[in-house]
Amino acid sequence: MNRVSSLFGIRYPIVQAGMIWCSGWELASAVSNAGGLGLIGSGSMYPDILRQHIRKCKAATDKPFGVNLPLIYKQVEDHIQVILDEGVQIVFTSAGNPAKYTKFFKDHGLTVAHVIANTKFARKCEEAGVDAIVAEGFEAGGHNGIEETTTMTLIPMVREVTTLPLIAAGGIGTGAAMAAAFALGAEGVQIGSRFVASEESSAHPVFKQKVMEAKDGDTGLILKKVIPVRLIKTKFHDQVKELENRGATREELMDLLGHGRAKMGMFEGNVDEGELEIGQVSGLIREVKPAAEIVAEIVRDFNLVIGGMGDLRI
Repeated sequence: MNRVSSLFGIRYPIVQAGMIWCSGWELASAVSNAGGLGLIGSGSMYPDILRQHIRKCKAATDKPFGVNLPLIYKQVEDHIQVILDEGVQIVFTSAGNPAKYTKFFKDHGLTVAHVIANTKFARKCEEAGVDAIVAEGFEAGGHNGIEETTTMTLIPMVREVTTLPLIAAGGIGTGAAMAAAFALGAEGVQIGSRFVASEESSAHPVFKQKVMEAKDGDTGLILKKVIPVRLIKTKFHDQVKELENRGATREELMDLLGHGRAKMGMFEGNVDEGELEIGQVSGLIREVKPAAEIVAEIVRDFNLVIGGMGDLRI
């Protein structure tokens, strides 16, 4: 059996990324009910809101689901307590050192995956005792690795340095991309951008529309002095790029960000003043669909591609 599916107790080795402002209980439960692993994105939630989402997710599905926990979140300790109180069994940690909380979670019986963007932290994950690694390439939306390593090269590099179950992320939104990731050594995929444009996503309809309109070259990576983030090129994106080109300091950039830009763009639909975090794969997204249809489409196309590989022998 596939190791990722077996580890999480799911039918398909497809993980829905825990994205801020987009991944609430509705999306997580829909993906889990469809056979994948839904994740609640806790990075945009206060602890009491996270608790509500966990309880609603439990009521909406009897399948496994988890919580994505960015370790740089200022209330991370409170979130951990909520996760334990509510009996969540799966946690995906990101944006920090896996050694910080992995043993604690494992001692409490949780299954732990950690998101990385280089081989150095892949090794740290194995040393820390995580159960699975998510290797996220440069194509991904939102916060990104400073090395700018693409998924095509990152996955085989990480596969060389670890024997842990490996989940590929970044630029994956189709069954063909999932098949490519498996060919490179992954055993599962984590998908974010495609699920932003789902009916159950809590992303604002205007944001979803911008995703569907996006073409190749319509996203950019900015804020490298602070923390790299990929988003759609909008008025806000251009404002940040102008500041960066003028040599703005980290403090100046932080001041520009200190106005709830992500919520403003993705949740409230202010496309001029807010961040619209999305991956390069947005150029392939043409319509909003129910999450179950997205999962079924990816599985179908994955199997079609795998089945046709014999015709490609040389």
